[in-house]
Amino acid sequence: MTPIKVAMIQQSCTVNRDENIAKTDSMVRKAASSGAELIVLQELHTSTYFCQLESPALFNLAESIPGPSTDFFGKLAAELKVVIVTSLFERRAAGLYHNTAVVFERDGSIAGKYRKMHIPDDPGFYEKFYFTPGDLGFHPINTSAGNLGVLVCWDQWYPEAARLMALAGADILIYPTAIGWDLIDTNEEQQRQYDAWLTVQRGHAIANGLPVVAVNRIGLERTDKKTDTGINFWGGSFAAGPQGEILQKASHEKEEIILVNIDYGRSEEVRRIWPFLRDRRIDEYDDLLKRFRD
Repeated sequence: MTPIKVAMIQQSCTVNRDENIAKTDSMVRKAASSGAELIVLQELHTSTYFCQLESPALFNLAESIPGPSTDFFGKLAAELKVVIVTSLFERRAAGLYHNTAVVFERDGSIAGKYRKMHIPDDPGFYEKFYFTPGDLGFHPINTSAGNLGVLVCWDQWYPEAARLMALAGADILIYPTAIGWDLIDTNEEQQRQYDAWLTVQRGHAIANGLPVVAVNRIGLERTDKKTDTGINFWGGSFAAGPQGEILQKASHEKEEIILVNIDYGRSEEVRRIWPFLRDRRIDEYDDLLKRFRD
């Protein structure tokens, strides 16, 4: 397999959907003009991260798939002849919503979608109020840019999700993300959190012998109802190779288009010297299906 050029779009967002999409459009076009074949957007990139509070009115941000956003990004993919990974708030039915990644082939068609499987419920990240856990399983999406193991944000902390994508034939693990610091976090706590985020995903790359791409948003986002709180999204989007080596990494503050050449063929080389899949003791892993071993 020949190397491909991947673009990560790291941006800030506002409550104005049209402005967000216009900015994304401009950045995607610049990435394509720089030779990117696969362009990855951050989690929920058409809006601010609305899950900081629980409000029934915010379900109005959701849309059907196919719908307005898929129409827009499908046409953009077809015009630029690139593969695009998007992240949308899906309205599946009345009262049934998902956090869904949609992948577009270079002809504008929907190559596949993935519904976020692990749903957090933490201070400032009240996603269980909005999102039903995914039901499409862990299946790579086949595209002209490779078999894309697309997962979403909170999924990135779970080695099981990465492993299942690898076992299903993923060429790369991709994580659209929205993660940041609480405003009360100390500098030391901020560093610990970012290092943990970076380290666990590099670990997935190493354990599975696959490249990893994680794309995060930037900027301080507050809510109208809780103006004394907010999330400072830490950016730091990065790509790592199959030995966990950092290939490219973005800043914590700037909107950026991060370009990286990824050689899928290196996974074959790495797996030959580190054959983790060969040596797995699948006959001894039944207890992984338990919540906890009492």
